[in-house]
Amino acid sequence: MKKVLVGGCFDLLHFGHIQFLTEAKKLGDHLVVALESDENVRRMKGTTRPIHTQAQRRAMLESLSVVDEVIPLLPLKTDAEYAALVTDVHPTVIAITQGDTMEAKKRAHAARINAEIVIIPKVHTPSTSQLAKLLDLE
Repeated sequence: MKKVLVGGCFDLLHFGHIQFLTEAKKLGDHLVVALESDENVRRMKGTTRPIHTQAQRRAMLESLSVVDEVIPLLPLKTDAEYAALVTDVHPTVIAITQGDTMEAKKRAHAARINAEIVIIPKVHTPSTSQLAKLLDLE
């Protein structure tokens, strides 16, 4: 079985998320989403986020036919904790979005377990942060 790992916040699901997950699923048989904790989303995106709790975001992701498994992450703080997660999941492929600021670290994680990194082109659509501002949620 070819396992694909992706990660993210997935707070307000939008077209870009759906395209990314659909393309990631095409890379293997089993798509695993590592879902950031509420604490990490707040730290990365600001105090008004997440808009949906991790449990709600998990339920939304699990309702998508392309997603096979969602792993709700604890509040991970170090690169070593993320590396351990990747080792535990042991994917064949780690899919990332074009322009991912953590690409170098994800490449290092992939190299440790002999996984392939695949970069999925970004879809030009409003981001969650842009949508939240538009909806006056931030």
